[in-house]
Amino acid sequence: MRILLIEDDPDLGPAIARALRAEHCAVDLFADGIDGGHAGATEAYDAAVLDIGLPEKDGIHVLRDWRTDGRDLPVLILTAREAWSDKVAGFKAGADDYLVKPFRVEELVMRLRALVRRAAGHAASRIDCGPLAFEAQTGQFELDGLPLKLTALEWRVLSALMLRREAVIDRLELMERVYEGDADVDSNSLEVIVGRLRKKIGATLIETVRGRGYRLTASALA
Repeated sequence: MRILLIEDDPDLGPAIARALRAEHCAVDLFADGIDGGHAGATEAYDAAVLDIGLPEKDGIHVLRDWRTDGRDLPVLILTAREAWSDKVAGFKAGADDYLVKPFRVEELVMRLRALVRRAAGHAASRIDCGPLAFEAQTGQFELDGLPLKLTALEWRVLSALMLRREAVIDRLELMERVYEGDADVDSNSLEVIVGRLRKKIGATLIETVRGRGYRLTASALA
């Protein structure tokens, strides 16, 4: 998952980013509503964590602009404002979830995973593709019932493919979901990661669709 985090607290923002990266997420952190809002309007993210009390442009206006422009990425508002009127304003602006500070990082992670899963069209937390299973709420993969050990980049690629199994994901879109905005990415890095995944889960589950991208499919096993 690639997460957009817009939080102006100089301690909390980096702390949340570190916690999300420890859960294999790619995170782009912004400290104001102008730059963060622009990133959300122009870059590919699986979800956004948005503070309300931001400098330059508050989070409610950032969110309204995204929705007016047709941006449908899942948005979780993370704020110290706990009044009912603030929650109403957040949901009216287009928020998908609302979490009040102070909070547990574990809860934030679980809520984000649920938002991303539902946005991909999965009601159940467990997703299967042949011998491969993904428990979306915990982030755990299993192959033939046994835990699958993955690096952070392998997890990001495989989770993106799993959430949209049987669909072709464009190579560029997949790279955007995997790498942070300031990452120095080698041109063949995605192919290297896919190659490593094929060695771990089998060569047939990830299909290369020439000229388009990749597809996770169990059809070759039928």
